[in-house]
Amino acid sequence: MERHFTVSGFVSDGERTALHWHRIQKWLPAGGHIERDEDPIEAVLREVKEETGIDVEVLPTVVPFGHAKPPQLPPPVTIGVYDLDTDGYADGPHQHIDFVYFTRPVSGASLDLPGGDEAWDWVHEATLRSNPQLPVASCGADMPIEDDVRRLALAAIAASRASGLTRGAAGRAGRADRGQG
Repeated sequence: MERHFTVSGFVSDGERTALHWHRIQKWLPAGGHIERDEDPIEAVLREVKEETGIDVEVLPTVVPFGHAKPPQLPPPVTIGVYDLDTDGYADGPHQHIDFVYFTRPVSGASLDLPGGDEAWDWVHEATLRSNPQLPVASCGADMPIEDDVRRLALAAIAASRASGLTRGAAGRAGRADRGQG
């Protein structure tokens, strides 16, 4: 089976993370293919910016080894292996080897999310814990968040909170958070 190397970047701020309704009919974080001559960190930063418009930084989840050479990249939180069928993919059946990272907006970054066909929403931690379904504007139905995405989203929020720097209410312009209230 053909394999593609991809990245996913959970963007978290305070008690929320950004997800969008993807054309493959699932709630997903930002992500995409790693391009030629691009390392996974460059790829996740690029994909998040392209898809959300938000400048982010990768949250380190492990302490790097104590040597300067060779340089080290922060490792992914996990590496998911996803089998994709032919629906919606010109490449036919293939596999994504997905490097998953947790990210947070850099200081001063806009937190406005794009709309459109693959509309983005800030999803509150309480929603992920109690009712892992979100309404899809295009069809008006509530669609479930896959368990792996829900678990990783909750872990990303926790990692962002533990990092100590969140934008919180200071940057909350634009779309309303889901699940508060």
